Amino acid sequence: MTTTETSNSTSTVELKPSYNIPVVLIIASIPLLLIKQPVAGGIIGLLGLFLMYQAVTLRLQFTATDLDIVKGDKLLRRFPYAEWQNWRIFWKLVPILFYFKEIKSIHFLPILFDPNTLQVCLEERCPKID
Repeated sequence: MTTTETSNSTSTVELKPSYNIPVVLIIASIPLLLIKQPVAGGIIGLLGLFLMYQAVTLRLQFTATDLDIVKGDKLLRRFPYAEWQNWRIFWKLVPILFYFKEIKSIHFLPILFDPNTLQVCLEERCPKID
C-alpha cells in the first residue's frame, strides 16, 4: 500500500496489483488446450492475458473524495464517493469481483489489486449502505 499525506481518510492510497485472477485463468487454460478444447482454452487464456495486462498497467487510487483509475500518469476515470449508493466485494474468501453502484450507473471490476487494502479504503471512505 502506498500512501501520501498523514491521515488515512485524507491521504491518497494506491492499491498494489494482484495477479491472482489472471494467473489462475492462464493456468486453467492449459489443460483445456491439452484435452482438445482449443476454443475454450484460447478464450480463457486470452482473458487471463488481458487481465494480466490490466493488472500491470492500471492502478486504483483512493483520494479524500474520489476513487480514481489511473494508467501511468494519466487519469482514466474518476468516481466521486458522493455519488456512490452501495458497494460490495463478492466471494470474501477468494475475492474476485468488486461491485459499486453510483446514482446513474453500476460498475463491476475484477479484483486486480490488493483486496484487503481495497476493503479498508472502502470502509474508511465510503461506508456501506445495506
